[in-house]
Amino acid sequence: MIPTDTEGIDQAVATGALPGWERVEELVLEAHRRHSGEASGEVADYIPILGAADPALFGLAVVDATGGVHDAGDALHPFSIQSISKMFVYALAIQEHGHETVRDIVGVNNTGLSFNSVMALELNGGHPMNPMVNAGAIATTALMPGADPDAKWESIRDGLSAFAGRELPFDDDVYHSEIQTNERNRALGRLLGSYGRLTGDSDEIVDVYTRQCSLNVPAHDLAVMGATLADGGVNPVTGRRVVSADVCRDTLAVVAASGLYERSGEWLFEIGLPAKSGVSGGIVAVAPGKGAAGAFSPPLDSAGNSVRAQLAIGHLSRSLGLNLFASAPMTRAEE
Repeated sequence: MIPTDTEGIDQAVATGALPGWERVEELVLEAHRRHSGEASGEVADYIPILGAADPALFGLAVVDATGGVHDAGDALHPFSIQSISKMFVYALAIQEHGHETVRDIVGVNNTGLSFNSVMALELNGGHPMNPMVNAGAIATTALMPGADPDAKWESIRDGLSAFAGRELPFDDDVYHSEIQTNERNRALGRLLGSYGRLTGDSDEIVDVYTRQCSLNVPAHDLAVMGATLADGGVNPVTGRRVVSADVCRDTLAVVAASGLYERSGEWLFEIGLPAKSGVSGGIVAVAPGKGAAGAFSPPLDSAGNSVRAQLAIGHLSRSLGLNLFASAPMTRAEE
């Protein structure tokens, strides 16, 4: 564990700003237009209902920290949130239990293995490595408040809806398709239970996790949800505080390390933004203090990340100056 000591230190935050509304609108439309013709990738079919998605769909949205909204293409087309829910449930769990408790239970390091790996759990004595893989996400779901599974589910749905600024609909068809094929998640839940990493019935916790993945969002909502994390936990569209600024910092740090699974390092190297993907074709990327981009296109690469969404967000990272690691020399007065 890396030691930290912030006692007596006033922590400063510097974030910069996006260009004006018209310029952002122009660049969002340009990014969508430029990558609409991309034809690579395959639609996920290991969850049967996802295999029926239209591969031509492509939505892109940017929401800035002042509440400005920019939509392009199929930005209002709904799809199941899937693994993108992990980052927001993680934020809610930290808000409920605190930085140290959640870090000790769930972990924050990348596994370097697939998102549903059993080996990663076994190699670490049943301790989840991070909340962006399925084992860690199941453990995070178990931390949500509620005396029973239904109460936990309601706290998750209410929390994710607060991030989106509206009540998110539940997709019953997606849920029933997933419960027919989630044997590995049930196995992960039982393995976590055998190591004492879950409180309650593991199958019930996995069912709640499956429900959270079955909430519907469009790319527009993803951008609002991401912008809430970019805006220190305040939804910039509704003005409602959802989580604290410290929770946003913790969440985005973990997402930066592990949000695109085994491609997370490549993504951070090339694009320089915390981002989370989902197998239905969504990606949300967050520029702290500036805003967030949400994108949706079903065809995925071999790691399970949307091809068009990656290209479009990469375009925006460069054209809007979002890369967290990019800088230019300071302007210095001549001596």
